Amino acid sequence: MAAASALVCQLIAKLFLSRLVPKVSAMVIHPKLLTDPFLQLPTKNSVRVVWFTEFAGIQHTVHYGEGLGQKAGAKTTLLSRTHEDADSYLETPATQLTRRLIWRHEAEVTGLLPGTPIPYQVSSTREDGEAVHSEIFTLSASPAPGQPLKILLTSDHQLKPMVAANYQKVVETVGKVDAVLFAGDLINVPDRASEWFDASTGNAFFPVLQGRAHYEMERNGVKTTYVGGALIQSAPLFAAIGNHEVMGRFSTESSLHFQFNDAVPRTKAKERYDQDARVINPTNDPAIQDSWLKNHSFNTDTYEEIFSFPENSPGGKKYYAITFGDVRLIVLYITNIWRTYNLTANEKGRYHEQQADLNIPDKWGYGQHIFEPIAEGSPQYNWLKQELNHPEFQQAKYRVVMFHHPPHTLGDNIVPAYTDPVQVIERDIDGTIRAIRYEYPKQADYIIRDVVPLLEAAGTHLVFFGHSHLWNRFVSPSGTHYLESSNVGNSYGAYVGDRKRPIPLNYKEEYVATGDPNGLEPVVPTIAPLRDTSGQPMPYIASNDITVFSIFDTGSGTISSYRFDTQEPESAVVRFDEFRVRRENVLDERRK
Repeated sequence: MAAASALVCQLIAKLFLSRLVPKVSAMVIHPKLLTDPFLQLPTKNSVRVVWFTEFAGIQHTVHYGEGLGQKAGAKTTLLSRTHEDADSYLETPATQLTRRLIWRHEAEVTGLLPGTPIPYQVSSTREDGEAVHSEIFTLSASPAPGQPLKILLTSDHQLKPMVAANYQKVVETVGKVDAVLFAGDLINVPDRASEWFDASTGNAFFPVLQGRAHYEMERNGVKTTYVGGALIQSAPLFAAIGNHEVMGRFSTESSLHFQFNDAVPRTKAKERYDQDARVINPTNDPAIQDSWLKNHSFNTDTYEEIFSFPENSPGGKKYYAITFGDVRLIVLYITNIWRTYNLTANEKGRYHEQQADLNIPDKWGYGQHIFEPIAEGSPQYNWLKQELNHPEFQQAKYRVVMFHHPPHTLGDNIVPAYTDPVQVIERDIDGTIRAIRYEYPKQADYIIRDVVPLLEAAGTHLVFFGHSHLWNRFVSPSGTHYLESSNVGNSYGAYVGDRKRPIPLNYKEEYVATGDPNGLEPVVPTIAPLRDTSGQPMPYIASNDITVFSIFDTGSGTISSYRFDTQEPESAVVRFDEFRVRRENVLDERRK
């Protein structure tokens, strides 16, 4: 079966290359790697190495150890949904929706000692026998308990302007990191291949995290080119799903951006499937049903095909738990579709349907619907409850939970409440729909009502999240730290003082215009806070000129946050905040 699959991949590759390469005998196109290799899924004695090419090839290998004398063969798979379209940033733009063939190669290197780095290099051999090699990097198994680590905390990449500068400054400031925790929104449109690999803007996902970016910024008349940082070639990346990792309903004609925004709840797709099941799936094949439902609601296929994460939950890679050194990390799938807050009649938004679509249910957006249930009693909630009580979490030196949607923030995306939208349909006397609005009961916020009490009761030290594109942090009365360090590539602002979130008026439910809707006060940075126009220290950073990153040092038990002003490219990086992860946790004190 595997041999047949490989043969099919090779035939597809030959056909694809024959269309791309003009038949000119003098032209020689050497094979290239689409990415450097990067590390995934470390265990006590192994680690996975992953890389990508635009050819299936006949052999893909990791060479490792002293003199690169040992070898591990790679398994090759074809990404199933990657495309380009007229909105892709390519050197040669696509004129329409076009399938893009990209192959993923993954090899497992075994027999490693915990935390002991060794050299490695990958090679890929094309169908014509010509090979290409990567540079030499280092890999290692999962670190042993007690080994001090530097872990980068980041999120909300999305090819935003300051990302390349951010990761370059990470490397220049702290050197190599030991792991990357990424709290979602890695790209904008997950099925657009160039956003992951080679957008002509120079700041696609893999190039900036591998120090191969080429992004030019102009500030105050000065142009500076940033290359990002070589981070993930030698440090494993652990990610959470954000709303930008989820594609909507599949189409062979609509643009990728349209498909991305065209998600509907899985329950609505199931209703339609049940109506036509005999036609859609006459043999009642579960695989056909699953594929149909994903294509007619939403999917995370490209994200899941690119990365290797633990599959130790009912959700597979979508949510998981892993131990890395002294850290026990739980990653949750907490995100909903983002829709505009605008209330104009021609907008399909979070609070209402577009006026023109009121009597066309197939075009309804169903508000900011949730992709994966997390309410009490759901499979993810039940799994989380078990994981929090598991000895690996309870006995860990550092207990960390990561997800995308904010439980506490000064940003915009925390409103409305994280709950299933309540649809309210208003009709004329003749039954014609004249308005559809969506309400979000604040008291039914699943994160605050159901998840946070579990996290606090379990003595979670750190909850790390993103989504609102700013830096702010909070501490609960029990001592749990809540950190958002998402002012990486850009910002949409903080809602404090006179600046108010755009919220609907004359709606039934409560929508909070300023501050943290869930009642915590933000912590003012402890070292060098920015100041407002009156000279007062600000408890946040929300800037399109200043980029922020955070480093978790497990040796000292501290999280330090740094800022860099891109308006002054020669300026120093400033450490502006630091806190101890465990010090204020009341439950830890009770356990002593």
